[in-house]
Amino acid sequence: MVIVILAFIIIVKSERIRRLLLTVDHLKNSLNQMDEQAKLIVRTDLELNKIQEELDKKIFGLYGLQKLSRAFASTLDEKEIFNQIKLEHIEELGMQRALGFIWQVKERRFLQYLSIGYSREELDSILLEIESKQDIYLKLIGRRKFFSSRSTDTELISVQDLKGIFKVKAFCFSPILPKEGSYGFLLFGTASEDTPITEGDEELITILTQSIAQALENARLFETTWRAQQELERRVEERTRELTEVVEELKRVSKRKSDFVSAVSHELRTPLTSIKGYASILLGKGLGEIPEPIKERLEKINRHSDELVHMINELLDISRLESGRITLKRESHNLKELVGSVVDLLSVQIKDKDLNLTVDIPYDIKVMVDKSQIERVFVNLIGNAIKFTPEKGKIGISTKPAKNFVQVNISDTGIGIPPEAKERIFEEFYRVDNPINERIKGSGLGLSLVKNIIEAHKGVIWVDSQLGVGSTFSFLLPMMP
Repeated sequence: MVIVILAFIIIVKSERIRRLLLTVDHLKNSLNQMDEQAKLIVRTDLELNKIQEELDKKIFGLYGLQKLSRAFASTLDEKEIFNQIKLEHIEELGMQRALGFIWQVKERRFLQYLSIGYSREELDSILLEIESKQDIYLKLIGRRKFFSSRSTDTELISVQDLKGIFKVKAFCFSPILPKEGSYGFLLFGTASEDTPITEGDEELITILTQSIAQALENARLFETTWRAQQELERRVEERTRELTEVVEELKRVSKRKSDFVSAVSHELRTPLTSIKGYASILLGKGLGEIPEPIKERLEKINRHSDELVHMINELLDISRLESGRITLKRESHNLKELVGSVVDLLSVQIKDKDLNLTVDIPYDIKVMVDKSQIERVFVNLIGNAIKFTPEKGKIGISTKPAKNFVQVNISDTGIGIPPEAKERIFEEFYRVDNPINERIKGSGLGLSLVKNIIEAHKGVIWVDSQLGVGSTFSFLLPMMP
């Protein structure tokens, strides 16, 4: 019995031991799983911390780039652009040292524009190295590629050599490549093995280099624009001075011309008055009867003297108008009545050629003009229309409103004016080459006088014409305010 009982107890205890062992194994497995999970959590936490640090570094770097971009925008001088980069900015980018060089095409050498974190001795050594190997750096720039100490060696120079030359443990080499103008390179580096270059660092340095290239491009464009503006201002000033001298000379010539015309006209008046006087005495039979042939010649002398006096008067009036010596007596006049009086004066000539003349002017239009001078304008223009319009032709006088002015149009169905003569017909002594002018002599002063009278009233005059169809002379007269 005892043996049986002991055997039973042993079996029960063995079963319990087996179960306990199974429990222990299960606990071991659970512990192992927990250990793996803990390790995974630690690794994940480390990676997250690393990512967080990288993000923080990028945020600080981007913040620094933002400040630099604002600083670059505030200057348009190449050297001042690089002077905006300070130690605090490159530290925000995770760097301790920075160099910037720009290639001088004319001098054929690199000029240092940026140096941060280097002693004078270190910088002198670097400058000597760059000067001795400038072709290599030009080729590195020419590759137009960013590279860093994380990159493999280039075919031009090894990463280790660059570390030694620029006294850094890790670096970023970034070409400065504006669209036009100066080019060069930037080198940013770390002075400690504990601060390696990361992919984020490379991205930030690339962005910074692009910002500098854009700032250099803006500076170049500004300088080009500024130089062009200075040259333009110089040329404008020079041309203005030349034009001023020409205008002054023209004024002097015009004054001399006016003085000459005035003097000659006055000098001609005296002998013409005498000639006309003697001719009138002879024609008036004050000295007895004269033969018919002599009488005809005296009448020609008298007639031509009148024409010469008329021409001299017109020359004097033009001269006075140009020099401002005529004071216009401006008063309010009814335009329809003013035109009507001139038409009445020329009615005989209109009737002789059987012309149809119409006046379409509202009765309420009043103009501020010198009546006698404006009557001369209408006499000349309507007289020309009568002269150059064939028999049974038409002449029309009409008006059209304009701001503070009234536009007067005098149209005819005459022979017209050739295009090449339209710009010259208002010149003194100019006469259009046509059969009527060949038959009927004139001085060529009428339209010049008209133009001067209209301009003295602050108006303008122009002509539209077509050969064989007719002409329309238009001018502006000031209205009553």
